[in-house]
Amino acid sequence: MSRQADRDANHPLRARFDDVVSQYQRLRLGLDDLQERLSTMNVTEESPDGLVRATVGPRGQLVDLKLDHEVYRRHDPDQLARTILRTVEAAVAKTTDQVQELVGEILPADSGAARFMRDGQFGSLLARQDRVMREAGDDGDR
Repeated sequence: MSRQADRDANHPLRARFDDVVSQYQRLRLGLDDLQERLSTMNVTEESPDGLVRATVGPRGQLVDLKLDHEVYRRHDPDQLARTILRTVEAAVAKTTDQVQELVGEILPADSGAARFMRDGQFGSLLARQDRVMREAGDDGDR
């Protein structure tokens, strides 16, 4: 009789475990897909005058830069440098938005990793654990 009672008591725990395993498997598959999509991601932006094109990869690294021959006639060196920088910055910003969107499809919006992707603060990665540790410490004081 006690074996049946133990099994009955463990049923909700087993159901919760199955749910966690299922969530992990979906997350794992999603991360594999995310990695594949990121490995092929390139974003190209063009300057307003169309003379500069910058392409960046998923980490914002510059992977290609194209300058129209006309750019040398229309811009002095300082102006050209500013135009290149603004064009690269625009490509990086667009890449960041796209990466955040992809990550948002997989990770919960309130997860530390998703918050880190948005704010770049390392504290975001451990915020939940920090809160748990504070609460555990508060419980120990009682």
